[in-house]
Amino acid sequence: MDPIQAVKPSDQQLEKPPKKYPSYLDTNELSSRARIVCEMLARVYPGEVETGLSTLGMNLEPEVVEEIIKFSYGYPETVVMFFKWVGSRQKHSPLMWNLIVDLLGKNKMFDQMWDAIRSMKQEGVLSLTTFVSVFGSYCEVGKFSEAVMTFDLMKIYGVEPDVVAVNSLLSAICRDETQTAKAYEFFEKVKTRISPDGDTYAILFEGWEKERDVARAKTLFGEMVVNVGWSSKYTSAYDAFLTTLVNASQIDEALNFLQVMKGKKCLPGLKFFSKALDALVQKNDSVNALSLWDTMMTGELTPTLTMYNTMIGLLCNNDEIANAFQLLDNMPYRGVFADSITYNVVFRCLIKNKKVKEAGKFFTEMIKNEQPPTPANCADAMSLFFDHDDPEMAYEVWAYVKEEGVTPVEDSANALLVGLASLGRLSEFRRNFEKFLKGTVKIYESTMEKLKIACQREGKKACELYDDLDRKWRYS
Repeated sequence: MDPIQAVKPSDQQLEKPPKKYPSYLDTNELSSRARIVCEMLARVYPGEVETGLSTLGMNLEPEVVEEIIKFSYGYPETVVMFFKWVGSRQKHSPLMWNLIVDLLGKNKMFDQMWDAIRSMKQEGVLSLTTFVSVFGSYCEVGKFSEAVMTFDLMKIYGVEPDVVAVNSLLSAICRDETQTAKAYEFFEKVKTRISPDGDTYAILFEGWEKERDVARAKTLFGEMVVNVGWSSKYTSAYDAFLTTLVNASQIDEALNFLQVMKGKKCLPGLKFFSKALDALVQKNDSVNALSLWDTMMTGELTPTLTMYNTMIGLLCNNDEIANAFQLLDNMPYRGVFADSITYNVVFRCLIKNKKVKEAGKFFTEMIKNEQPPTPANCADAMSLFFDHDDPEMAYEVWAYVKEEGVTPVEDSANALLVGLASLGRLSEFRRNFEKFLKGTVKIYESTMEKLKIACQREGKKACELYDDLDRKWRYS
């Protein structure tokens, strides 16, 4: 009988949980003999298992038996009969025992699970692994008190509870995103007997992070510093704590704590830096974002491509082109390579700031590196080059648009027409205009207005050309 039920009213029989178990149907790495036995266990009644196994006439090594149990969680009754049959022919391995305990627990067959644990004690094969499995099985179905009572029984069963056992139980409880208080209650009870470590606090911080409980996270952080001090090994704890602050819109306080940690030669993980960067982008705060980035770079962390794009985008939005280029140039040294998003963000910034020469060079680099500019960037770049007396570069962009079939093409085509008209290249202007009319390229009304102004500047001949083309446009 489940020893925990001896001190609690017995529960009614629980239904089998509606979850997907590891199954022999889901893997191709099962040995042929294990698969045959798994198929048999899946289709027979428990009372037919022994007969079925005798009919198969197989000798099953411990490794094969372990495979069979591991992939038969959905058939607990027949696996129990199989386990007994194996035990009558060979000594169960410790892994076999741990698998059967886990299978029974995951299927809420707690009485039989404890029967197995008692047998393991007699065999001298009980270990921390066994109890970690039991913690998980109880917590998975909301039996948190039973999980804690199991911890209290460990010593009676000959397994000395240590900080790893504490952390395993805390982790099992905190998988439920609403039970961190219960985990902390257990922690408070046990911390005087078993000293916590950095992982202990990391688990609790992650729980408070999920529950967005900033007040308790701050209290716990103060307690952590007193009890275990500072260490670069506590990255996970620092990461969860600071992320909790960011999630609660306390980015400024998080940055203050970060500076303290940096002074102690400690840093959080990449999750915090990513979250903090996103928060600073929302505030358009490039100054603190750069400081955050520099702090991250002092450690051994490698920002993701998404983080680089976010940071470069923020710098470009604030017209900090030099800093954006510095980040772009340093990316390969961190093993991160720019993509079309990175290039287009920088390209747009150069266009926006009318950096004509730099934009031309950058466009060439983009094409060389096979990073296609967006249709909008192509059109805006053409307008920039035409407006600043660099028609050759504008033609180069247009040639790229045509050759690569950039779509939609309308914005670039309209930019070409306005540029040609403004330069007085009327024959080219007319040829392209009529080609667009015959094709599927739409000429905008705003373009016609710009063309009219440009043609008026060129004189009577240009105005006559405009009037002719305007009539054709209106009737097209």
